[in-house]
Amino acid sequence: MSATVDRVPTPESSTERFGAADTTRRRHLRPTVWAGLGFLAPLLVYLAIFYAYPLYENVSMSLHRFTRATFVTGLAPFVGLDVYREVISSPLFWSTVRQTALFVVVSLVFQYAIGLGLAVFFQRHFPISGVLRGLFLVPWLLPIIVSATTWQWMMDADSGILNRFLGLFGVDPIWWLNAQHSLMSVTIANIWLGIPFNLVILYSGLQNIPADLYEAASLDGAGAWRQFWSLTFPLLRPVSAITLLLGFVYTLKVVDIIWIMTLGTGSSQTLATWAYGMAFGKGASSIIRYSQASVLGTILLVIALVMGFVYLAAQRRQED
Repeated sequence: MSATVDRVPTPESSTERFGAADTTRRRHLRPTVWAGLGFLAPLLVYLAIFYAYPLYENVSMSLHRFTRATFVTGLAPFVGLDVYREVISSPLFWSTVRQTALFVVVSLVFQYAIGLGLAVFFQRHFPISGVLRGLFLVPWLLPIIVSATTWQWMMDADSGILNRFLGLFGVDPIWWLNAQHSLMSVTIANIWLGIPFNLVILYSGLQNIPADLYEAASLDGAGAWRQFWSLTFPLLRPVSAITLLLGFVYTLKVVDIIWIMTLGTGSSQTLATWAYGMAFGKGASSIIRYSQASVLGTILLVIALVMGFVYLAAQRRQED
């Protein structure tokens, strides 16, 4: 008669089994990890070449004294923050900062307000709502040079359609593109360009608000304005925040629409157009100043980063 004795697992045998399982798991995960890195590599290379390296070169140029000769040879002397002091102490700096702030703030306020109003309007489905939404996207789809040239023609003091329209009411011609009114003119054109972006993002955000909330509010006797201020606007806050952040960054770096319409002269000069003019010796800046242009580029980058951190802090506070 023989008895069968079950084998009691020893610590050594358990360790061997778990070690074999870990080795098998690593073998199974390794191809997945390599595949993920393979998909991620092109993005990392793209960011390094087209973002990280240009930003590094921009900061480096702002800390060196670059001229046409030293730009070619690469032997620009290191001057630290001297170029920053020169730019900030320039009599044009603070006036340009004020013009930039006015251009950005006014553009954002009107773009967001008009875009939100249109989004709420198109939330009510009617027969031609899709066609009208498509037409409102036209400014966003047109090339900037076409839009800027059209606005430049419309605002021409002699033959522009705006002055002809105002003339029907006895209003004297307005010199839209001169040094005094140029900021107002480019701001109007930029508002027109930014409305479609706000409309699309905000309209998408409105689609995510449950319709049951509006039905319940209607049953409680809330009217259209009450529903907007108590439901729509608060629930749209996260979408509004990212819309305003992206609009701020896009508007802060606007060069093309301003340059085509006014060459960044007069009150329409912003930090971005000032940097562009100094980098290429065009517009009001006839002398090329590479280091000063890099300083302005770095300042714009810092402002955009600060606004990004403000947005992240606001989002974190809202989640908490």
